[in-house]
Amino acid sequence: MKENIIPHDYQISRKDRQSNNQHNSFLIWFTGLSGSGKSTIANVVEQKLFEIGIKTYTLDGDNIRKGINNDLTFAPEDRTENIRRIAEISNLMIDAGVVTLAAFVSPYKKDRLNIKSIVKDDNFVEIYVNTSVEECERRDTKGLYKKARAGEIKNMTGISAPYEAPENPNVEIKTEGVSVEDAANKIVEYILPKLKLLSNE
Repeated sequence: MKENIIPHDYQISRKDRQSNNQHNSFLIWFTGLSGSGKSTIANVVEQKLFEIGIKTYTLDGDNIRKGINNDLTFAPEDRTENIRRIAEISNLMIDAGVVTLAAFVSPYKKDRLNIKSIVKDDNFVEIYVNTSVEECERRDTKGLYKKARAGEIKNMTGISAPYEAPENPNVEIKTEGVSVEDAANKIVEYILPKLKLLSNE
């Protein structure tokens, strides 16, 4: 019963951890179609942050779907639960003082709004990796589009399931006209001011 859960008052706070790390912690959320380049760009962003001493961790389908969310399918209700759990994990990692990168299709606006409500507005940076379905299908790095066209995969975003594009992302990357390096630089440039601790913190 939830009413019997009484939080313990731990002495080390999020601010203490941030102060120890010498930077703020927040969530960088990459959304876009499968094959859009989310994980590729997130990987380069993390490398750049790591090189300047930022404590980071990346969440993606490989370390989430195969572990904590391996009981979920790709049906709409399970997609929603998948994103909710990832948001809660991200919230814990923000509290731990870690800059968290998350690369997920996350096709539904309501789910992305729920992420923002869980981690709070100030801790949420939305990156829209905008790649056309035609280009994603041409790349088809995981062979998913071919399987979806053959009817082997149901609820494939962009083919048999919708993708609701962000209307006002913090950063939009149109991958068909920019290199991975330039995309990563644009994102890092946007978040650098957010990393700085205020003097009264």
